[in-house]
Amino acid sequence: MTDESTNLFDDFCARGLVHQSTDALLLRQWLATPGRRVYAGFDPTAASLHVGHLVAIVLLRRVAHAGHEPVALVGGATGMIGDPSGRSEERNLLSHEQLASNIAGVERQIRTLLAAPNLTAARSQRAAPATRVHVVNNAEWMRGVGYLEFLRDVGKHVPLSQMLGKDSVKSRLERADGGLSYTEFSYMLLQAWDFVHLSDSLDCRVQIGGSDQWGNITAGIELGRRLRARDLHAITCPLLTKSDGTKMGKTASGAIWLDPKATSPYRFYQYWINLEDADAGRCLTRLTELPLDESQALDRLRATNPAARDTQKRLAEELTHLVHGSQGLAAAQQATAIFFGATIENLDDSLLSDIFADVPSREFSRTLLDGDGFSLIEALEATGLAANRSVARRTIEQGGASVNNRKILDSSHRLTPRDLAGASTLVLRMGKKSYALARFVGAANVRP
Repeated sequence: MTDESTNLFDDFCARGLVHQSTDALLLRQWLATPGRRVYAGFDPTAASLHVGHLVAIVLLRRVAHAGHEPVALVGGATGMIGDPSGRSEERNLLSHEQLASNIAGVERQIRTLLAAPNLTAARSQRAAPATRVHVVNNAEWMRGVGYLEFLRDVGKHVPLSQMLGKDSVKSRLERADGGLSYTEFSYMLLQAWDFVHLSDSLDCRVQIGGSDQWGNITAGIELGRRLRARDLHAITCPLLTKSDGTKMGKTASGAIWLDPKATSPYRFYQYWINLEDADAGRCLTRLTELPLDESQALDRLRATNPAARDTQKRLAEELTHLVHGSQGLAAAQQATAIFFGATIENLDDSLLSDIFADVPSREFSRTLLDGDGFSLIEALEATGLAANRSVARRTIEQGGASVNNRKILDSSHRLTPRDLAGASTLVLRMGKKSYALARFVGAANVRP
């Protein structure tokens, strides 16, 4: 949370959230009065936001906590083109149907995330700050605007030399293939006009965004000066990257999405738990609403006792609660506890698949569980946990075999539907760390 006595710009600076800005003194003066409006843009390039968008979301939440009004712009118009900033090749154009679906999903996520209480407030049952949140779509003011009209009213006031001088444009034009279509080149004009329009309609004078947006944002500032003789301001924040310079939120299996259907709360939680020490403290300071002194104290503890991973645990708790709520956090923590021996029961099959994504899995006919059931010895051998039935029997009798993390000492134990941890799945373990999933589906497989 932002201390009410602290200027929002100073709070951003203290947390390392400012990469570039326009005049700091003018920004502080503008933000010294409560009720100012600050905006960030989100293009609906997918049906869900991802981890890379968290910085902008958290910035807008801090805007609200400081007594101002956050404005989230969803790019229904700009999303039809695609922002060339930070990209080495042109985006694929979305169909109108896909774009409409993406807009609906992103708008829904933004409203939920900006209204969500943080973990501390939720535990104390404290209400979120009462502030007005604006979610707008630039298709609303671009729809029906003619090409010639836009060139006369906007394009005439943006010098070509200014556009060509932007890093996002220069880097693409330097490629041998020309690297930038006229369509993408025009994106800067649209974003510049967004800023002027929001300053007209909402008296919004500050735009925030990632450092790769500096060229687009300053184009809007210059357009506001030329068209309205108006001072507009900009703050860009560092991109969310790891200490090695690679983008955060990318894994071998793909992006970490904020939609639980695309990335489960468990996988989301685990991403932050497994963050490298070099990145954890910085993320705790920039992405959570912990008081600055508390996040710094946690990071000092991490330096003296890194094995405890206290910074990563607090980071995972705060962000999972923000994105997935108290139920999502509880499910993620329950799933994590399974690896430390917690009993596995009444879990969704998809969650079990997430938790044990990297362990061997074997499908069996569901009919094997009927009647007398399926021999545990046979199951251990069939899943590859035991080299043969003699090894399986000996392991069970020595207390080294478990079903759903419940130790089984009877080598004659037979698996029945009561042993299922989910609708069709149970978890077998030999020793402390050797797991396998047994899935009982259909009736197509035969007894091994």
